Amino acid sequence: MTSRGRRPRVGLSTSSVYPESTAHAFAYAASVGYEAVEVMVGIDALSQQVDAVRQLSEHHEIPICAIHAPCLLFTQRVWGVEPWGKLERSAEMARAVGAEVVVVHPPFRWQREYARDFVNGIAALEESSGISFAVENMYPWRASRRRLEMYLPGWDPSDETYANTTIDLSHAAIAQDDPIAMAERLGGRLRHIHLTDGTDSAKDEHLVPGRGDMRAADFLQHLAASGFDGEVVLEINTRRCADREEREADLRESLEFAIEHLSAVPVGEADGS
Repeated sequence: MTSRGRRPRVGLSTSSVYPESTAHAFAYAASVGYEAVEVMVGIDALSQQVDAVRQLSEHHEIPICAIHAPCLLFTQRVWGVEPWGKLERSAEMARAVGAEVVVVHPPFRWQREYARDFVNGIAALEESSGISFAVENMYPWRASRRRLEMYLPGWDPSDETYANTTIDLSHAAIAQDDPIAMAERLGGRLRHIHLTDGTDSAKDEHLVPGRGDMRAADFLQHLAASGFDGEVVLEINTRRCADREEREADLRESLEFAIEHLSAVPVGEADGS
């Protein structure tokens, strides 16, 4: 299992229920049995409000494990346009709701000023805020046979000196990277997981884990055997679900998959006993 002798907590990203709201995500998480929620700060106005998010957590009696900073293309204007200000507000929200982690993407190539000192800036933010900024693996954009490098200083966090990182299996699929090998490269710097799946598609599919080609079961078992004690958060795409029943079924299948494979390693095996 983990260094604490138990499996990692399994949470749900609020993005997993889109186009339903942040409030719906907390309700799904509580009814299905997730152990925590990651809040994606996005175009849903409620996700941007500290008090509203905290009230949802208290109402459903489910903790918030992470805040995902608004750094996607479609959230470029959420909380203004100054990227460091967005990260500072994300840290403030995390502290206010009891989360220890902010998930952040590396800068886009056109954000050159932001990217110039991103690695050192993240380290400084961690020191000043007391919050871990777990930088997420991204991917080259694939157009026909071309691979366009769209992130600075790069899409692979193992190439940099970040103290805390996130692995997303759908992003690894686009990058044609092995997430187990990436986890081994990162070692103790791996703090957070976006559990999902993908195929050899150029699209960011965010499939239910087990429905793609990323050996999600093997990846979870590797985490358990290596003593990973961060957060495992389901981040899947349910936009094509016909109704709430189908969406809830996908969320339940994902949770059961995570628990099964995180629990597959005997307790003694993780610590070498």
